[in-house]
Amino acid sequence: MNKITRVGVKKGLMIGCGWFFIALGAIGVVLPILPTTPFLILALGCFAKSSPRFHQMLLNNRWFGPALKEWESTHRMSRQTKKRSTLMIIATFSISILILSDRPYLQLMLVSCASILLFFLWRIKEIPPAHNS
Repeated sequence: MNKITRVGVKKGLMIGCGWFFIALGAIGVVLPILPTTPFLILALGCFAKSSPRFHQMLLNNRWFGPALKEWESTHRMSRQTKKRSTLMIIATFSISILILSDRPYLQLMLVSCASILLFFLWRIKEIPPAHNS
């Protein structure tokens, strides 16, 4: 396989992975066990290496573009974003836990998953208050 073909295959795989991660992130919006943000960050990385157009599309998105721009430039997150994420995790996991009221093992698994997510979320460095918008 020549170099041009390898580059084309790699680019195509990276674009495919980027769209796959966007799909997983979209599913994560409605399914509490799948986190949205990590998948969007992975998609951003894939597109950064393969498609400037799709990379800009993510960065210019009105809902999650600003957070992705901040992450790309500083690998930090605003306290407000952490608080919103925490509320969403608690709300979505609570609904699932209430629905599974007759299955204590599944409830315990969901509480564990939510706790792990929150632990890692709050370990992410924060943007200094002067830079928060």
